[in-house]
This record gives sequence, C-alpha cells and structure tokens, in this order.
Amino acid sequence: MDGRELVRSMKVFGSVQGLRAVWSAWRQRRTDAWELPPRGAERARVPGLAMEAEPAPGGGTVRFARSSLRIRVSSGGTVFWGWDGAGPLPSYALAGEAPDADPRASLEPDTDGGWRIVSERVTVTVSRHGAVELRTPGGVLLRRDLPPRWWEPVVGEGAGPVAAGGARWVQRSEVPADARFFGLGGRAAGPRLRDGSYRLWNTDPQRGFDPGDDPLYLTMPVQFVVSDAGTHLAFHDNSWDGRVTLAEGEEGAGSGHDRPGTSEVRMAGGPLRCWVVVGTPARVLHGWAALTGAPALPPSWALGPQHARWGFGSAREVRRVVAGYRERGLPLSAVHLDIDHHDGHRVFTVDRERFPDLPGLAEELREQGVRLVSIVDPAVKAEPGDPVYDGGAAVDAFVKDARGQEVRGVVWPGECAYPDFTDPAVREWWGGLYEERLRQGFAGVWHDMNEPVSFVPFGDPTLPRSARHALEGRGGDHREAHNVYGLSMARAGYEGLRRLRPDERPFLFSRSGWVGMQRYGGTWSGDVATGWPGLRASLALVLGLGLCGVPYSGPDVGGFDGSPSPELFLRWYQLGAWLPLFRTHAAIDAGRREPWEFGPEVLEHARVALAERERLRPYFTTLARLARMTGAPYVRPVWWGTPEDRALRDCEDAFLLGDALLVAPVLTRGSDRRAVRLPRGRWYDTATGRAYEGPGQVLLDAPLSRVPVLARAGAVLPVRGEGDELVLEVWAPAAGRTGGGLVVRDTGEGWEPASIERYQSRLVDGRVVVERVTDGGVEEPGLPVRVRTGHP
Repeated sequence: MDGRELVRSMKVFGSVQGLRAVWSAWRQRRTDAWELPPRGAERARVPGLAMEAEPAPGGGTVRFARSSLRIRVSSGGTVFWGWDGAGPLPSYALAGEAPDADPRASLEPDTDGGWRIVSERVTVTVSRHGAVELRTPGGVLLRRDLPPRWWEPVVGEGAGPVAAGGARWVQRSEVPADARFFGLGGRAAGPRLRDGSYRLWNTDPQRGFDPGDDPLYLTMPVQFVVSDAGTHLAFHDNSWDGRVTLAEGEEGAGSGHDRPGTSEVRMAGGPLRCWVVVGTPARVLHGWAALTGAPALPPSWALGPQHARWGFGSAREVRRVVAGYRERGLPLSAVHLDIDHHDGHRVFTVDRERFPDLPGLAEELREQGVRLVSIVDPAVKAEPGDPVYDGGAAVDAFVKDARGQEVRGVVWPGECAYPDFTDPAVREWWGGLYEERLRQGFAGVWHDMNEPVSFVPFGDPTLPRSARHALEGRGGDHREAHNVYGLSMARAGYEGLRRLRPDERPFLFSRSGWVGMQRYGGTWSGDVATGWPGLRASLALVLGLGLCGVPYSGPDVGGFDGSPSPELFLRWYQLGAWLPLFRTHAAIDAGRREPWEFGPEVLEHARVALAERERLRPYFTTLARLARMTGAPYVRPVWWGTPEDRALRDCEDAFLLGDALLVAPVLTRGSDRRAVRLPRGRWYDTATGRAYEGPGQVLLDAPLSRVPVLARAGAVLPVRGEGDELVLEVWAPAAGRTGGGLVVRDTGEGWEPASIERYQSRLVDGRVVVERVTDGGVEEPGLPVRVRTGHP
C-alpha cells in the first residue's frame, strides 16, 4: 500500500486526514529547517601522501598526510578497509564480530612508496596517494578504488548537526572494461544495472512502480561485479542517504585503450568503510553470508502458494476464497490479512464486527492446511487510551525530535507515533506485542510501511531527517537511522517471535530493510504496477536481492493495482510459481487475483503451474536449507556457474532455480515462442524431452499452458511422488559425463538439524545409475528413482 490510496480515499487531501497530512509535511519541513541548517562553507580534503605504516595481523594502518587507512584481510579472504579511523564495528550489517584476520597476511612495502598485502585469494595494494587495488593471485585487476574525497565544514561555519554527522564524501572506483554491475538491493531496472544513478534511500514511491522507478523500498550499498577477471562483491557499510553512479566500460577493440567501468559512491555523511568479497559467485555469497548472517529458514508451509488481498473485508470473504481453492482442487498454504482486518487500521487490533472470532477462523483454516499471516505496520495511533500507544509511551519507545517531543506523522490510523527500533529496549517491548498476533491464531507476519512512511502531499514521505534515534546507545538522527529502520523492526519482530514460540521457526517478511535483512526473513516487491513492465521488474527484483544476500522474496503476482488481462495474470502466475515467495496480492480497488476469475482456460493452466510447484516442494525445501547453509539464493542468474560467459551476463529474462533447472518466463504480450540462452552442457526441455547443447541460444515453444523449463543433464532432484513420498527425479547425463544433486529433507517447522544427502548419476552400459555418496564411498540411493531421458 502507498500514499496513492490515501489520495483515492481522502479525495486529494479534502478531509481531516488530508489536512493532517498537509500539516505533517509542513511541520517536517519546518523542523528540519530549524534543526539542520544549510551547510556553510566547506573545504575538500584528500588523503595526501603516505607517511608511514603500522603492520598488524592481516594488514595494518597506513597514515597519510591528512587521513589514515585501516586495512585488513580476513582468514576467509574478505577484505576490509576504513578511512579516518573507521572500523568494522559498530555495524547493522554484520551478524556479530568482525571475522578474524589472516595471520599469514601482513602489510609490507610495495614499489613507488605504497604498501601491499598478499593473501591466498587476493592481493591488496595501497598507493602512496591512497588508491586501493584488489587483484587476483595471478595479478589481474578486479577493482581499483581511487583516493577518496571529503567535504568538511570550514571552522566556524556549518558547525553543529552537520559536522556531528561527519563529512560527506565520494569514493570513485574502476573495474575491468568488460565488467557488469548487479545488486544495490531491490532495483526494478535490474538485474543488470546499466549506466545511471541509483539512490540509497529506502522510499515508498507512493504508486505502482515500473522498471524506470528508483529508488524503491529496500536499497543496499552492495555491488556485485562480474568480469572476465572474476567476481567480487563490494559493500560500503554506511546507512546514510547516498547515491551510486555506474558506468559500464568499453573495450578498445584491440587498440589496447580500454575504458574501465566506473562506480561513484556519494554519501551525505557517516563513515567511509568498505568490505570486498572475491571468488566464484557461490564463494562470494558464502563469504557474504558468513559476514552478514545466514538467511532465516522459512517454515515449510511458507514455500507453498499464498493468497493475499487488501480488502478481504470479513471472515466470510476469507472463507469464500479458501473454499474456492478447495472446491477447484487448488493447493493453498496461507492467506494474508491486510490492514482492513484491524480496528480502525490500528496495529495489533482486530475489527470484531468483521472478524468476530479470528482465533476460531485461524483454527478452522489450519485444519484445512491453510495458515493465516498478519500485516504489521510500525506506526502507532497517537491517542491516549490506545493500549499500544500507552505501552510505548510508558517505556519511552517513540522517536522524538531534538527538543524531546514525539515525532508525529500521518498513516492509516491518523496521527501516529513511531517506535525507535534502533533502541534495544524498544525492540524488546515491540517483540512482546506479537503475543497478541499469536493469540489471534496468526502463523506469520509481514511488515509494511516501514521505510518508514508518513503521508505527505509534498516533500519526503518519511520522518524528519532531524528526528532523534538511539542507534544502539550512540545517538544520532534520522539521516543515519532511516535506511536501517525496517531492518531493526524486522529484528524486533523476529526476536520477539522466537521468544514467544521458541520451538517454531518464525515466518516474517518485510517491505523495507537493509544489509543483513536475510537474518530475520525475506521481502517482497511492494506495490509493483500491473502491466508487462511490472512483470519484468518482478524478476529483476528477485534476482538482484538474491545477489545481495536475501534469497527469499517474490512479487505481488498479478501486480498490485489495476486489473491484469487474463494473459498477463497467467504469465505472472507462471513466473511466481518458480520463485521462493509465491503470493498473489492486490489493492482494495484492484481487480480480483483468484485464478478462476480469469476464465476456465487460465484456471486450468494455473492448475498446472500449481501442481508443478507442489511436486517440486522437496526441491524448494532443499534450496531453502542450502541458502541457510551456504548463502546461495534459490533464484540465480544464468551466469551463476559460468560467469566468464559474456553472453550470459547480459541475459536478464531467464534464471536458474538451484543448479538443476533453467526457467525462461514469458515477459512479453502475445508470445508463444521465446529465445533461451543456455549455459554450457546439455539441457533437456522438461515438456518435450528434447536435448539441447550449450552454450548457445535456442528457440523454444511457450504456449499459454506453460513456460519453458529446462533440466541440466545428470541432475538429481527431490520431488513429491504419489502419496507424498520423496522421489529422486534424474535427468540422464550425457555420454562420458556424470551428474548429481543434493537433497535436504524436511525436518518440520522447528529447529531440528538437517543433513545434506549427496547423489551422483552416471551412465553404465547405456543405463542411468544413481548412487548415494557417503563418507565411506557410494551405496544404493534408498529412495525411489524416476529416470527422465531425452532425445535429440
């Protein structure tokens, strides 16, 4: 939901609520004008020449004439550097302590007055002017960060709040001419980020968004860079408002004069510090997860189809929709209730007239295998007598301005206060409130409006930048806290649910967040516009977020607003069936999203997509476990295993689901065939059985009934067989080659440990043989095996 719905319902601020929004916007502007005066005269500063160095384990400190650089390589090959004394901590991104330094690496003099650190996986050099270069062990350049530049207030001018936030700075970097950029959080224009400027400020666009809209709800200063030299991830650990400007390079066509790709990161304040992880894509994200935290493991039911709507309106309507699924034999795992189930839109309440017995409804649905999921917004109606507001006021939970007054904004309930989730005590208080949701029978929560949003007719639809936050006891203002607000709310909810139900894995996903969001749950697209561009943006968001370490995500299937055509809805549904979070959702004034509302043909094709999703649930369970263990996303770019393939780097309309499957959704109107670019190896069209050899491009049929899906030769996948038994589906390996796969079995909804089972496939006298690989050798698989063979 967004401010556009406020405009619809309040007739463009023609009501009391609208007048409150106008007043809130004016008050925000006035407050910031008082508390954050314009910057005065500033002076630029660069590091200057290197003066001396102090070695330390894994690296050391290089002192320049006007700054100092702390640099260290960890034992896992991750590189950290920070300017002006910035260290790894404190950090909202890191899962715990900074990784240990590599004791075998040390800072040593380099040529031309610089310094270098040589480690097993990367060589780091620091020039005498402050440039930092990363190279492969073979000496090939991965990244060059030029000497940074700061702008500081001249003494006596612009002092006070501006100076307290630190100087604004810019860091320019160069990458190889063939490099491609990905990441930066949820970007509708991705997954490959072309030349342009991308803002780092979590923002509700206040309308349905398309690929041209930026920024969106979840931004991250995380770049995933792929080049012939290798892949690396660069993270500037700074939560302030910023902007990243990217420009792809250009090779000199044999002239030797390549133009490197460039990245320019500008931040309005805060520390200048950076982490870089190098290696294969799988190794990079494994190291990234070790640094920022393992992804939360969703409960098994959250891997099934889910249905949401803003505007169910009543328990009767919920029952009608669930019955519609059941009567048509369509599987359904969860129903999500939006703000219309609240009493006056107030969080942690229930409208007793529309939902007179919510716990009874939840129990009734659970007996049918359907869970209830509740929306939770951060804004609390600022009304004495409201239990949540009174409880928050009693523990001093709400964000205040510089004068100690509560900061107010306008959201769905009216004038609201905002909990300060950067305060540990507030997180503990807020986490306890989820007990009410559990008593109502909800099995999970989705966080919305947590950028955070305040409805305004002009200006930034969020809190004043001068609003004060605890920031874990350090203190600061909203300029630093804004981007981590949703992340901190997710932490509060996740930790609260763990305390309240310690034997169950929490289910939580959030519209906004920041680096490390995966520790607490997943995310979704937000209000993607209903249209073919919105469909394409849905895939871009999931792929980009996965490369930033958030593997569980998905779009509003069908788009949030408007009424999709039957063809558009079906193609969106077919895409959603292959994504981690498979959820239909729509606005209160949008068209229906139940599959049967689009006619019998769409219903039957949707049934096929649902049946395949359910058949592959064991594979999704395995991918979820592997994501937690290794950081690898479920949904991966087609270049995941072969990043050196330049043609695959430019492929944005298909993806790998794990290692075994390649999915090519239909993203354009009227298409019944589409080109698919294949990675190397043999691939089978799962619908026709025809085999294709990659690398290369093939043209495949894509009738309305399905989208092209190809299986890697030799792949071993866990699938659901008759009677829900676990079956190994094996695609015949090519002659002279072997294959295999991993299986992690479902161990329930709790914290039971799980083990990885390894299987290999090979041809023996023309017959496909599948064996389980153990520490002692190989043995019979112990599971039914279904062999799939193809034909030329």
